[in-house]
Amino acid sequence: MATPAAPPLPDELDRLLRRMRLPYLRKAAPDVLSTARAQRWDPAEVLKVLITEEVVGRDAATRRIRRASANFPTGKTLGSWRPEESTIPEATQNALVTLEWIGRAENLVIAGPSGTGKSHLIEGLAHAAIEKDLKVAWFTLETLHAVIAKTKIDGSTARTVARICRADLIVIDDIGMLPVQAEAAEAFYRIIDAAYERRSIAVTSNIHPSGFDTIMPKTIATAAVDRLLHHAHLVLTSGDSHRLAQALAGKGVVPLA
Repeated sequence: MATPAAPPLPDELDRLLRRMRLPYLRKAAPDVLSTARAQRWDPAEVLKVLITEEVVGRDAATRRIRRASANFPTGKTLGSWRPEESTIPEATQNALVTLEWIGRAENLVIAGPSGTGKSHLIEGLAHAAIEKDLKVAWFTLETLHAVIAKTKIDGSTARTVARICRADLIVIDDIGMLPVQAEAAEAFYRIIDAAYERRSIAVTSNIHPSGFDTIMPKTIATAAVDRLLHHAHLVLTSGDSHRLAQALAGKGVVPLA
């Protein structure tokens, strides 16, 4: 037999909860109150359960909003990460997953050949950070440049940089694929400098940071790398591309036949 639906809230109470903007409490209230009457809960327990429903609902909504505003590229999480296939030492992986380095405002730089899991691991860590109620901002050099360039029109560069640096973790993905314009290098430096010793920055690159002066102006590269690596975990990957290996094994697409 189907369980009978709990009686709806009285109209006046429903209006009050709407006015107080307690949507998750209001949604849970009919079932909670029905159960409380049947089991003779203490009033304090009823209040605790209802408030908990609101807190849990709000936290989940906040995480959804933060995940959407972070602009993650693929949605990959640590759930799909295969630690045994990475050349990064297991102890290093385990230490990164704790996210304690973010609490210490330390940086993370992962450098290595294309397809060796750099972006996957960073994105997985970023998703995990949001699950721990941290704020994340995700950029490539191109998107970061676009954001900063727009602010020069109305002189809001400083405010925009400060807003970006309110994130607990700032990710700049895929440096080294292409030469970097001077304006993009300037945007990179602005964020590195503003976040220095205040926020964590995670960078992925196909080249070692010591080679950044080969793709961007040397003066900017030197100053940016100096600040980036001062409190950073430098992790190097190696090996062949996982994407290429999957493609050669026929796992890149669903077979046509």
